Amino acid sequence: MTSWQEDLYSIVDNAQSEHDIFKKVEAAASALGFTHCAYGLRIPLHFSNPKTIVLNNYAPAWQHRYAAMGYLQIDPTVAHGRRSQTPLTWSDNVFASARTLWDEAQSFGLRFGWAQSSLDAGGGFGMLTLARSSEPFSDAERVAKEVKMRWLVHIAHLALSRIFIAQQTKQIQPHLTAREVEVLKWTADGKTSAEISDLLVVSENTVNFHVKNAVAKLQTANKTAATVRAAMLGLLG
Repeated sequence: MTSWQEDLYSIVDNAQSEHDIFKKVEAAASALGFTHCAYGLRIPLHFSNPKTIVLNNYAPAWQHRYAAMGYLQIDPTVAHGRRSQTPLTWSDNVFASARTLWDEAQSFGLRFGWAQSSLDAGGGFGMLTLARSSEPFSDAERVAKEVKMRWLVHIAHLALSRIFIAQQTKQIQPHLTAREVEVLKWTADGKTSAEISDLLVVSENTVNFHVKNAVAKLQTANKTAATVRAAMLGLLG
């Protein structure tokens, strides 16, 4: 078990890109008896329009079909993963609400699968799916392998979410002044502009000036949204 854990941690320590990481996840999945794997991450940097990033080794035709049909929106395994981190084994019952998706997935050789999600404090949602075309995933196999599969889920999420979130935040990372950060911190604590002016011994107009600048730099509509985005980008830590 120690060797397995050490091998998984090497995914985090040594990989240089998301593609390097995913190749190691693929190798680990193969060692567990699965020919296919997929990792999806939803980054809520915009709550109204979160960005979803997916890596998988499915057949290109199935990748295209899944995207073209909008199956992500109705996939029961994704819906389950958003609600719970309990592992899910594919079955006819699981896909009862999406029979067309299930029938088409099986036609592309995705017949037996297992999935588990990872939810983090920053609102990130990731899910790892392991699948194959033959040999049903039995209860005995699940008992024998689930500890390693759970480890793979968490290590994959740790490594891939770190890279993807860094890439996304770098694109929109604003430069806030120390005073702008300070004002947003007090705003996050529920203080009004008048209260912040007393705390910082500056005029209320000065506080509002810093708030206005922060709102503009963070590309938000108001100070509440600016405070939330700054917190999600790690600027208030």
